[in-house]
Amino acid sequence: MTRLLGITGSLRRASSNTGLLRALEGMAPGHVTVEIATLHGIPLFNEDDETASGKPAAVQALDAKIRAADGIVIACPEYNFSIPGVLKNGTDWLSRGGSPFRWKRVGIVGAGGGQFVGTARSQYHFRQNLQALQAITMPRPEIFVNHNEEKFDADGNLTDEETKRYLAKWLEAFLEWVEKRP
Repeated sequence: MTRLLGITGSLRRASSNTGLLRALEGMAPGHVTVEIATLHGIPLFNEDDETASGKPAAVQALDAKIRAADGIVIACPEYNFSIPGVLKNGTDWLSRGGSPFRWKRVGIVGAGGGQFVGTARSQYHFRQNLQALQAITMPRPEIFVNHNEEKFDADGNLTDEETKRYLAKWLEAFLEWVEKRP
């Protein structure tokens, strides 16, 4: 059994990025489980709070899920040409006391508005962050879903068949990369 953990970088209920993870969960083969985790409940990083109380329970729980997974898929939105603050804050907390991402195989996906690049800029910035966490980030293929307003319904569910086909090919490549470790 291959265990994947999908982490969404959005807090919105109807997030298209969370929708990408749900789509991956739905297309995973029978030997693969996909658990979706959010960043809800993680406070802003403050070293004084960490010194006084340690890692918050929400961070500890996410840390344990990352360590238990065979591969991590992070759905990375793009805010102002970069990583959403909630995602960066989550990785800042997770980096404390030894990164659970160390030597983990990580894939990045993302959906955004716009005509051409989807979430390419934020994904490239996020790769730098993952490098610092010692993650092994899959170089290719990449998923930059553009025009998310046309490809997802009002609840954030992926409806576009062409995007589903690309996502399925991406998942196949990611699973090979995680399971065979080429």
